[in-house]
Amino acid sequence: MSINYSKQTVLVVDDFPDNIAVFSKILSGEYRVKAAKNGVKALQIAFDSIPDLILLDIMMPGMDGYEVCRRLKGDPRTKNIPIIFVTAKDETEDEAKGFELGAVDYIAKPVSPSIVLARVKTHLQLYDNKRELETAVSHRTAELARTQLEIIRRLGRAAEYKDNETGMHVIRMSYYSCVIARAIGMGDAEVSLLLNATPMHDVGKIGISDEILLKPGKLTPQERKIMETHSEIGAEIIGRHDNALLKMARSVALSHHEKWDGSGYPHGLKGKDIPIESRIVAIADVFDALTSRRPYKEPWPVEKAIALIQSESGSHFDPELVSVFMDNIQEVLEIMKANSEECPVARK
Repeated sequence: MSINYSKQTVLVVDDFPDNIAVFSKILSGEYRVKAAKNGVKALQIAFDSIPDLILLDIMMPGMDGYEVCRRLKGDPRTKNIPIIFVTAKDETEDEAKGFELGAVDYIAKPVSPSIVLARVKTHLQLYDNKRELETAVSHRTAELARTQLEIIRRLGRAAEYKDNETGMHVIRMSYYSCVIARAIGMGDAEVSLLLNATPMHDVGKIGISDEILLKPGKLTPQERKIMETHSEIGAEIIGRHDNALLKMARSVALSHHEKWDGSGYPHGLKGKDIPIESRIVAIADVFDALTSRRPYKEPWPVEKAIALIQSESGSHFDPELVSVFMDNIQEVLEIMKANSEECPVARK
């Protein structure tokens, strides 16, 4: 004899044992039946082992069915369970109140076995369909998020391939940024956004000619002006979106060359008018630029790069973030060592 392990569970809530016995006899052939004689016990059972459907009497002493329904719908664990009210009351306002609280149906006493079975089957099927749809949507949403993230990463790498074969610059400075972000108390979700948005900071360099981008010598004032347009080009490439990741990516691309004293570009933002993510990335980006080989310079010693970051605290950089950067410099240096390279990277 085969055993059906997939029976769905129906919780019957009624203060009369005879009524529970009737429902159990009707349902036990097709469903696993649990029972509660009062509202408090019903909530305990529902929270401990989530049933697939609840048949709920309205008129019970102490906590009535309406209050049980209200509490179930107010808890994220049980809010989606279909609830069918069972009552001898047939007033329209009573039905309306039940539906307002979230019930899916009513069954009138005395109950008809065929009606009970039909209603339970119908609402369990609807509930199963809803859960399957929600699961499919969740999987699809996750897939789209992964695809979107991969596109963002690839686009960031595309900018680096203009003048950096390995793309290690974006890896290092993304990790440096996360060190600062965690140290100032950003949550895991924000840090993750920053980690994945930061590689897009220089995507606008796609729009800068190689003649300027890879020039081994000092840029002329006109070339420098052209070079500085990469921030706005990057923001335009990313565009405006409601998506949190793309919002942060655009913010970083547009504002990571702004300076604390207002002398940066493209908009001359000052102090805390500069988005926090851009103030963080500014430090990480410059530090990595200084300690990396460029077409126009050799890498600076770490001590010299640190000295420059400190000297420009309050002018180029947010002084509070510089202090945090220095407090965590050992972690930064460990990241640098773990992600070293010996190849040219971009002009900043």
